[in-house]
Amino acid sequence: MHQPCLFIGGNDDGLTNPVPDDAESLQWPVAIAGHETYHRVTLSLDDVSTSVFVHESLTPEQALNLLVEHYKAWTINRPAVVSDAVGSFGT
Repeated sequence: MHQPCLFIGGNDDGLTNPVPDDAESLQWPVAIAGHETYHRVTLSLDDVSTSVFVHESLTPEQALNLLVEHYKAWTINRPAVVSDAVGSFGT
């Protein structure tokens, strides 16, 4: 089965692509004859975890920094949500 996983770094940075459940490493084609290698990493908070694929050129610290910076940019630039525009009812 193929599960969607987030890719961090490389040309697929920030994209979610379907990958086989048992894949530990993937090589994605780049240009005509090139490829990029990504390795599966598990991110966890307490007892909850998810798998992501990190570009081979990144250290774990660099991958985490990219993830945090993307999240910060998303929170600043995200479109307004209906509840943000309308406000809370009854308060």
